[in-house]
Amino acid sequence: MKQALALLAALALAGPAHAQFNLRNLDINRLVDTVKNVSKATRTIPQSEEIEIGHDVAARLLGAAPLVADEHLQRYVNNVGRWLASQTERADLPWEFGVLDAPQVNAFAVPGGTIFITRGLLEKMHSESELAGVLAHEIVHVLKKHHLKAIQKGALASLTGEAASLTFRDMNPEAKQKLVAFGTEMYSRGLDKGDELEADRLGVVIAARAGYDAYGLPAVLQTLQAMNPADSAVALMFKTHPAPGERLDALANTMQPTLDAYASQPQLRDRFLMETKASR
Repeated sequence: MKQALALLAALALAGPAHAQFNLRNLDINRLVDTVKNVSKATRTIPQSEEIEIGHDVAARLLGAAPLVADEHLQRYVNNVGRWLASQTERADLPWEFGVLDAPQVNAFAVPGGTIFITRGLLEKMHSESELAGVLAHEIVHVLKKHHLKAIQKGALASLTGEAASLTFRDMNPEAKQKLVAFGTEMYSRGLDKGDELEADRLGVVIAARAGYDAYGLPAVLQTLQAMNPADSAVALMFKTHPAPGERLDALANTMQPTLDAYASQPQLRDRFLMETKASR
């Protein structure tokens, strides 16, 4: 599990070839102060703070697995992701997409619009519509602020009692540790099942709106369903998400008309294989 969690940590150590992500060095004091202020009241978090929190959470999570050293591939995935994001109500976010050089199968998003998939997941895909389906699922997490709300909830739990009234410098070491840890814990625990199923439903809509075959995400879920849940490559994915079969059933029950209506849109298999061949 430590190895699986380690793949969530590439951006902080990424080389100059991937400077397009431009994440600042982690400032724990600012992260804690920001979230502490956010958590005192269940107010709506301004977009500027959401982006700052996302940058700092990404910098804390990313550090062990580098981005794939292929600028062409990174540009391609960014282009697909940003096209999808442009179809949404939050197109103005500073969207950034990247492929981590890790064999595990996973994808995740942080608040503010930074989204990653692993090389292991990319290698399981067969078309651009499948890539679009996965990226659209992660985009929904940002649109609906699923992780941001989880962070806020975790901060509220970490700052209960006397600690909630203290500044970071006045907290005891145990309180500091709890507060800093909540950001990483949510990725090892996963989001609520309802958040994941909502991301599936709305992700299908976004992919279809962007012109892709709506069955892209279901195709990936079918691939995951065929994998052994005990395989270390999918252990974290299966731990933090509903089972692929359950997700497929939920999509069939709620989105079948949409899936069928947009099934004839392009899959773009040839373009996907051409753009990703160097990484395979």
